[in-house]
Amino acid sequence: MTEWKTYKLGEISQIIGGGTPSTTVEEYWNGEIGWLTPRDLTGYTNKFITNGERNITEIGLKNSSARLMPKGTVLMTSRAPIGYIAIASEELCTNQGFKSFVVDERKVNNEFLYYSLKDNIDKIKSLGTGSTFAEVSGSILKDFEINIPDLETQTQIAQILTSLDDKIELNLQMNQTLEAMAQALFKEWFVKFNFPNFNGELGNGLPKGWRMGKLGEEFNLTMGQSPKGETLNQDDEGMIFYQGRTDFGFRFPSNRIYTTEPNRIANKLDTLVCVRAPVGDINMAIEKCCIGRGLSAVMHKSNAYSYTYYSMHNIEPIFKGFESEGTVFGSLNKNNFENIEVVVPDKQLIKDFEKVINPIDEKILNNTIQIQLLTQTRDTLLPKLMSGKICLNTI
Repeated sequence: MTEWKTYKLGEISQIIGGGTPSTTVEEYWNGEIGWLTPRDLTGYTNKFITNGERNITEIGLKNSSARLMPKGTVLMTSRAPIGYIAIASEELCTNQGFKSFVVDERKVNNEFLYYSLKDNIDKIKSLGTGSTFAEVSGSILKDFEINIPDLETQTQIAQILTSLDDKIELNLQMNQTLEAMAQALFKEWFVKFNFPNFNGELGNGLPKGWRMGKLGEEFNLTMGQSPKGETLNQDDEGMIFYQGRTDFGFRFPSNRIYTTEPNRIANKLDTLVCVRAPVGDINMAIEKCCIGRGLSAVMHKSNAYSYTYYSMHNIEPIFKGFESEGTVFGSLNKNNFENIEVVVPDKQLIKDFEKVINPIDEKILNNTIQIQLLTQTRDTLLPKLMSGKICLNTI
């Protein structure tokens, strides 16, 4: 049987913090060096990452506490929040919200460490301190202990888990491609007016029979309202409850919290739109669910769920315009939502769009269900593989 040994993280890796160049110096930004913040890993499901929303320049790197880390570095957010993990697929750096691990390859496989950190993340989170937000320090992480087998066994374990992650990633990529196709068709038909049998005749800039209208005239809208705190649980009791962006993933939210007393309800395949903090993020309900005050549920009055989803994406820039509303953070109230101007196309064209796009969206839904099953399998195997409780020869 393979012997497992206990190591401190500081014994098997160099732990590196990050930094932020001055945001007031223009020449520090928009360069070629990838720079990550915890926000870049919010909702990010891939194992590897190349860059975030912003890049920095060489001079920006030199004039900050940011460090350029090699390809293969294991990246972990250490605050706001603790516990997002990825692996650098290229040289990059991070802000101060990370503690990252440059592994000693003689002792540990970086992908094994990635999975080991995931397996230990609840313990790591419990070590966070701070009055404003929890943060886990580099000194604490250096002394944090994990159990590891020999390198060959580490590699085998990492390969098993990677094979599941690869299948998950393949389905995600397929979903992204399918959604891009559907969005492109929506724009061709409803934005560029390049739809079947159109003769090119326009009136007031719109095809004959089309008009401008208010969103509330064409779509049913339900504004969320959070249930009582004492009804919330993580034990799968009651109805799934979505709060907002923190639950959102690609297309569908992730199940995190449940409520035993649901109030405002979104139906399966309703489009979910964030109406506060931030405004405008969009997902779709994978099942009947309760929605909090940070969300709204939208459905075209004909129940054309695909048309609804891509319509909301099309007016996303209008949603984002409400980010400046509100005294503390952006918000979009029901009156403003319902009074957004939208194009009202021919009803038959909406039906034709549904016939073409529904099968694509159904494929995205089925792929998502498969992703969930693969994720459950991976998450079940992870602690057993990381503890040596599963014999590799039996898999």
